[in-house]
This record gives sequence, structure tokens and C-alpha cells, in this order.
Amino acid sequence: MLDINNIKSGKNIILNGEPYAVLYHEHSKTGRASAVLRTKIKNLITGAVLEKTFQGSDKIGEAEISKSKAQYLYNEKSDFHFMDSDTYDQFSLPQNILDSAVNYLIEGTEITVLNFNGSPVNIELPIKIKLKVTEAPPGLKGDTASGGDKSVTLETGLRITVPLFIKEGDEVIVNTEKGDYVSRA
Repeated sequence: MLDINNIKSGKNIILNGEPYAVLYHEHSKTGRASAVLRTKIKNLITGAVLEKTFQGSDKIGEAEISKSKAQYLYNEKSDFHFMDSDTYDQFSLPQNILDSAVNYLIEGTEITVLNFNGSPVNIELPIKIKLKVTEAPPGLKGDTASGGDKSVTLETGLRITVPLFIKEGDEVIVNTEKGDYVSRA
């Protein structure tokens, strides 16, 4: 069991029998009142994000989340199919759980699977992923009044801002945590 001093961003906890990832935490103490911990937590099964305040005496269970490697195969309507890299077992996760991760998934992408009680509940993407530019307006020579950036569409449908020299067909590296352009591949 964890007391509120041990609950930090990145920790996995159990609340009402379900695993949650702590996205944000803030300790606060006012006057004579006992300390409280304000958190923003994400349900790893449903993808729902909620704000929860814990009191100083609360004890919270730590979720046992195991990680394994898998490969993205394909999507069928709103289900995304993966294959475990060790056992070759296939499984699927719905789009609402994967959230913005679907913007970075192309066939063959290696990902980390979060398992709770032996079942896959969510995924973690690599921090940087290489994607191909499918639509890019031409960069006009000398057009740097706007800072030298333009908006392009990647092979997954994601739109990002890149420097003017990036053209259609180029491969770019994208930060999956922020959704920003990193460099040309």
C-alpha cells in the first residue's frame, strides 16, 4: 500500500479495482488541516481521465503493471490489432483506449504493451517515431516572414508543423509525447 507521499506522476495505482496511471500530482497543506494530494489520473482500461483528491491518511494500492513488446498489425473499424513479440499471440484494443496514440501507428510499429492481471490494457509508444509526409504545400524561397514553418499531413493523417524545406515524400521524426516535429529522417 502507498501513502500519499509515495504517489507521484508516472506511478500506477489501483482505485475501485481498476488500474490508473498518475498523470499529475500536487501536494498541498493549508493551516491546521491535514495534507491533501490533488491528482489527475487516467484509467488504463477505459482511457477516462479524472481528478481525484486524496486525504493525508489514505492508503492506495499499487497496480502491478507488467510490460511486454508487441508490433502493430492493422486496424479494423475502431479496433487496433497487435501481435506479442514473444508469444506471437494477437490481441486488439479499441481506439477510445489508445486515444492519440493512433496518430502514430503504422504497420510494423514496435510498441510496449501494458498488461494488468495478464491482459493487455494499453500501450506505450516510443518517444520518437519516423513517419512519411503525404501532403505538403511547396515551401516558397525567401518566405520566412512567418518563421519558416508550414503545416503538412503525415501518412497516419496527423497534421504537424515542419520547417519549409520538408517536402512531400520526405520522412520525418516526430515526438509522440508532444506531437512535434523533431528532425528529417
